[in-house]
Amino acid sequence: MNNKSSDEKKISRRGILPILGGSLLLPFLGFGSTTIIEEPTNPEEEEYQTLLKPDGTIVKVKVKAIKKSKVVEKNISNKSFLNWLGKKL
Repeated sequence: MNNKSSDEKKISRRGILPILGGSLLLPFLGFGSTTIIEEPTNPEEEEYQTLLKPDGTIVKVKVKAIKKSKVVEKNISNKSFLNWLGKKL
């Protein structure tokens, strides 16, 4: 009976340390799949421009939305701009 028990390998502390150390290195080997987040190819989609609303507040708007918008009047006078803001001369 002693022969059978001596043939079996017993796990000692020295046997566990290399296994434990090797398991700690597994994350560095890169077996897991990584997800790649693609940035937009057009940088204008993420750019913002500051605009003024008629009530006098400031709003940040995406440049993409501004390019799609319809222009009502391109050049306006100071009088009409102040009138649009609701200011009296």
